[in-house]
Amino acid sequence: MRIIGGNRRGLKLADLGEGDAAAHLRPTSDRVREAIFNLLINAHGNPVTGARVLDLFAGTGALGLEALSRGAAQVTFVDDGAKALALVRANIAKMRAEAETRVIRQDARRLGPNAGAGYGLVFLDPPYGKGMGAVALAEVKKGGWLSPGAMVVWEEGVAPSVPEGFVQVDQRTYGDTVVTLLKAPT
Repeated sequence: MRIIGGNRRGLKLADLGEGDAAAHLRPTSDRVREAIFNLLINAHGNPVTGARVLDLFAGTGALGLEALSRGAAQVTFVDDGAKALALVRANIAKMRAEAETRVIRQDARRLGPNAGAGYGLVFLDPPYGKGMGAVALAEVKKGGWLSPGAMVVWEEGVAPSVPEGFVQVDQRTYGDTVVTLLKAPT
């Protein structure tokens, strides 16, 4: 796993191999990550540059760190797994991005209210097929974590149902991954 583009392009991240099923770690492949960022930057007005990014079910943190490399201002990583958080912290250190990142050990489905500004770009990569994504998205909406019109990038094994108030702006399939782009209510 490596950073695909931006100012840290080529940086090798902490190795996870094929993932860790027991910890529900299934890192987004380099190919899918590259496709996601090409889609965001080239087809959807580049919501990355200058963004405050929320990386839910962060796993290794690769999506959030890729956003940081490509010009995001700040990234908050949320995960409740000890192994995932160790990988996120190791990858933040490899990237020397401690000043631009925050790590929250919390179940993304139980975040509660946000005490700060909203996030304009959200990565949602829950364990596939468990219904966790819809619950987490409802929680961040209710808790004030989303900026008006925020872009949500949702990875799942099948196309998710679009939650009330959100608008689907794109959907692509890459192997066994369905990437759905949603706009939050304004």
